Parts: sequence; structure tokens; C-alpha cells
Amino acid sequence: MSAITETQPKPATLNRTLGLFTAWTLVVTQMVGSGVFKKVAPMTERLGSPMLVMLAWILAGLITLAGALTNAEVAGLISGAGGQYTYFRRIYGRAFGFFFGWTSFTVIQSATVAAVAYVFSMTVNMLYTLPRLPESVESIKFLIFTPFENSGVKIVTITLIAVLSAVNYLGVKNGGLISKLIASATITGIALIVLLGLSVGNGDLHNVTATAGTFDTNKWAGFGIISLMILAMRDAFWAYEGWNNLGYLGMEIKDPNKNIPRALVLGVGAVVLMYSSINFTYMYVLSADELINVAHTPNSIAAITAVQKFMGSGGLLFVQLLILVATFGSTNGAILTAARLYYTMACDKLFFKKAECIHEKHQTPGNSLVMQGIWASVLVLSGSFDQLTDMLVFAAFLYYGAMALGVFILRVRMPDVPRPVKAWGYPVVPALFIVFCLVLVVISLIETPKESLLGLCLILSGLPFYLYWKKESEGVALDS
Repeated sequence: MSAITETQPKPATLNRTLGLFTAWTLVVTQMVGSGVFKKVAPMTERLGSPMLVMLAWILAGLITLAGALTNAEVAGLISGAGGQYTYFRRIYGRAFGFFFGWTSFTVIQSATVAAVAYVFSMTVNMLYTLPRLPESVESIKFLIFTPFENSGVKIVTITLIAVLSAVNYLGVKNGGLISKLIASATITGIALIVLLGLSVGNGDLHNVTATAGTFDTNKWAGFGIISLMILAMRDAFWAYEGWNNLGYLGMEIKDPNKNIPRALVLGVGAVVLMYSSINFTYMYVLSADELINVAHTPNSIAAITAVQKFMGSGGLLFVQLLILVATFGSTNGAILTAARLYYTMACDKLFFKKAECIHEKHQTPGNSLVMQGIWASVLVLSGSFDQLTDMLVFAAFLYYGAMALGVFILRVRMPDVPRPVKAWGYPVVPALFIVFCLVLVVISLIETPKESLLGLCLILSGLPFYLYWKKESEGVALDS
């Protein structure tokens, strides 16, 4: 037997033009966005100890790598446009696949686009104060949302989403080229911060070992230690988010059964190394109390504060430009990959029919890109950066756990099929990954109920759509 390749309704419309290096850069650029520059401050505020923050980053990285290795086994068995939607449809059936795709559209992928683009615009606002609407307009509230608040930043965010959607509309190679350039610039910039910060940053190892003045050991009693670490790791997981998006390009990557697993493992491994290095540098240069002060200062970013401390105004500009480059690339990668998911769902008659259209000249899912851009813009108007990230991480881990469980199912269902990559540490590592996903979801429901329940509501909002599209698609033949 051989690995399964899903038969797509329109196989001639998407061309295999992306090689292993481009696939690797897409993994890196989608992961390295805003979290690596911003999340260390709220994590320090939550934990009060740089050593514990460092532990949270490393553990989150190792868990992400375990998830990538687990996901890589499935990607090596099942290829095709749509990534996890295609995997879930094959493992659990059409209904489960649909709800993953719907969740990606309403929460996971669109919120990623919105949140990362939002940080891009916040950085623009630091370089040049953006004009805003009058206070009387910005204070208008709809239910729990204030859509016009921070209007200048939101307008730039929506503009960026529109521009990058248009670029990717014109061809997949455009998005791939941007990813290559962005990956090179981002890796170089992070390496410079680490080298300069550790050599001429006037830091102190005491900063890494000393706790904050507000550190309270009472919070760590009993279940508290688990809850606090999981919530801190959730912040880190936002920075690691995006590693699994590569599968959406399954019909446009050369030799996907080999190159997708390789790109996943190599890309996540590189990012774990980068994140561990740069966050250690932040905490070497800044004390825990200084990082907590950053968390309390509106529109303040830890990376900017750290680099400005040892490079002055030149360092400020350098880090601002680096954040602009990284968030630009991450937004581009999320827009490029996720649109293929909705196209695949539409081909299966489980999404808006217009999304099935492939542009005759540019050979891209143009309508899918437009729909994604519109909904991401709505999410920009609906909430803040932290609300969006909490909501999407909660939703994402529901499905990460299901994907890990799928490895066990496929081992039973397809025991003799060659696997280009096998889940590392099977069955222990995938099982532990599933347990962690369940724990994170439960703690998120307890500690951040508003964001978690909003995510659940958006997931369940797909039910009437599924029932309608299920009727429409009863005649569609799918492999089972």
C-alpha cells in the first residue's frame, strides 16, 4: 500500500510550484509574528519569575514540536489542499472536518490574520501617530464591542489585510517570495538582538534569576501552580501558533508527503531555538519588575524596551522595523495558506459556493481570499489583540488534541501504509500531548470564560450552515 493522496475536485487548477525551502520559510514566517516581541511581558506579570517564564517558553516549544511531529505523521499519509480539514475529514468524517474548517474561518485563521496585522499597525502608530476619529464616535458600543475604538490603528490593520489579500490574489508565487524575503530578514534581525543583547546589552544574570517584587508564593499552592503555568504557556503558544498551516498548500507543494513533514519539523525546531534565545536576552537585559511595567504600559512592547535600553534611539527604530517586517510576513503567510482551506471546503459543497472559484489567470482561490479578508476585518473591529489571541488559542487546541488522537486511529486503520515520518515517542508523546490539550482547554474555560465561550459560540454558529450545506452536498462523492 502507499500513502493516500486525496483526489481534489479541480486538481488542474492549483499547480505544484513550491519546494522544501519555500515550505520551510512559510512555517517560520507564520510562526514568527508578534508574540515573540510582545508576550514575555504579560507572562512575567503572571508568573513573577524570569526562570519560570523561561521554563514556560521552553515547555511550550517542546509541546509545539511534539504536536508538529505528531501532525507530520498524518501529513505524510494524507496530502491535498485543505490541510487539517482534509485530514479530519478522512479520519473522523465530513461533519468533523466541516466544524474544523468553520472554526478556522470564524476564529482560528481569521483571528490570526486580524491579531498579527493589528500588532503591525500598533507599531506603525509608534513610528507615526495615526489620526483617530472623535472620542464621541470611538466610544460607541455595540453589545460588548467598541468597533471604532483606536480607530487609526484599526483602519491601517484593515488596509494591510486588503493589500496582502490582493497580492496573494495575483499568484501563489508572490506570497511565497514574500515569505522567503521576510524569513531571511527576521532571522537576521533576531540573531542581531541576541548577539548584541548578550554582548553589549549591559545585562545581568541576576535579572534572570531574581523574582519580581510582586512575586507571591501563595499563588503557587495546590492547583495554582498548574493553572498559572498553563496560562503563561498559552501566551507562548500564541507566539508558536501557525506551524500547522502549511498543509493547506498540499496541492501546491512539490512532493507533499515528504516536504510537508520535513518543513514542519525543521521550521518548528528553528523557531523554538530562536524564541528561547531571544526571550532569554530580554530577561538578561530587563529585570522582572521592568518587564511587568511594560505589561502595564499601553501600547508598550518588551522587545522595544529591551533593545532601546542598550542601543538607544537607533535600537528603537531597528526593533520597530523588525516587528513591522515579522508581522507583515506572518500576516501574509496566514492569508496565503488559510484561503486554500475554504476553497477545498467549497469544492466539497461545505462552504459558500463562490469560494470554489479559482482565478483562471492567476490560479489562486480569489473569492476565498476576499471572504477571508472581509471576516478578518470584522474581527479587527470586534476586539483587542489579547482578546483575539486568547480566543483562537483556546479553539486551536481543541483540534490539536483531535489531530493527535487521529494518529492512534490511523495506526489501527492503516497499519501497513509506509509513513515518511513517524510521530516521535509514539504512543507516549502523542498521548501526553492529548492530555495537555484537554488541560489547557479546561483551564481556559475556567480562567478566561468570556473569550473561551465566545470561541465556542463561533464554533457552534456553524451548525445551521452545516445542516444546509449537507443537504446541498448529498450527491458529492468523497473517499471514505
